[in-house]
Amino acid sequence: MITSNISSDLTTLLARYDLDQRVVVADEALADRTDFPTFVIHGGESAKNLETVQKIWDFLFEHNITRSGVIICLGGGVTSDLGGFAAATYKRGIDYINIPTTLLAMVDAATGGKTGCNYRGLKNAIGAFYDPVETLIYPNWLKTLPPEEFLSGFAEMLKTGLLTRQKPLWSSLLQYDLEKMDIEELTPFIADCITIKQEVIEPDPHEKYGCRKVLNFGHTFGHALEEVTGMRHGYAVLYGMIAELYLSVTLWGCPREPLQQLTQVMLHYYGRPECNCKDRKQLIQLMRQDKKNKHAGDINCTLFRNIGDPVLEQRISEERAEEAWEYLFSL
Repeated sequence: MITSNISSDLTTLLARYDLDQRVVVADEALADRTDFPTFVIHGGESAKNLETVQKIWDFLFEHNITRSGVIICLGGGVTSDLGGFAAATYKRGIDYINIPTTLLAMVDAATGGKTGCNYRGLKNAIGAFYDPVETLIYPNWLKTLPPEEFLSGFAEMLKTGLLTRQKPLWSSLLQYDLEKMDIEELTPFIADCITIKQEVIEPDPHEKYGCRKVLNFGHTFGHALEEVTGMRHGYAVLYGMIAELYLSVTLWGCPREPLQQLTQVMLHYYGRPECNCKDRKQLIQLMRQDKKNKHAGDINCTLFRNIGDPVLEQRISEERAEEAWEYLFSL
């Protein structure tokens, strides 16, 4: 839930847990903000591995946390992913509360119950669906967010804006002033993104029936680019959205306007993707190993006929994938 008084709301949530059963998993920049035993995650995305999860388990055992305990995940998406996965697996599951402090975490990682870590060079290859007790979203955290992190989260909001015709979110986000970055103006759009994501997830919480896969738009290309270059997740997703919108136009007749609009946003705010042309084969190989693929060696994407009209689980040939990469890198 979005809150204007995070201290009060957190106190209410924690009242059900004994004082010695409350611990925090936090980004290193936020480690001094807590009054409870705190495990600090150093290194961001590079720490998103099983070794860090094991250290969190050790931390929980050292503090004698029982199945009646709670983990407070304070930070960005890496923190909610790792802390949530540790909560899902420690003693077969304990409670956790997400307090996302980045825009990307607020609209994406902290909502939906996906937890996990990277493995063998693949994004989120090990993990579990495990919902937090609550996610407390305090938009004022964003006032000190670096512009690059803000843009990374905004890319996921743009993705959400393409998912539905029922709310004019896409057009509203295109009109949002990214130079000014007014948090009060952005807050209702954050709420819209969370509501849309929850509506998508509700009938398919564990991604078994396919409908939740609409949220993966931009991620098949984006995750591969993220792994090869190490760029921020949101930037990679935005570039992946352009590649997959290109395929939507060429394969499904999607109007070119959303592709053109997103390309203008990219050129004005995000810049062109930096990736060596020699990396194409590596990108394709990573796409074939994506966890969303139904069959080994496939390349599956979410495409669109139009805004709010997705086409799920589209199998893409290597030639088509290379064509989309070529289009993206030619911009």
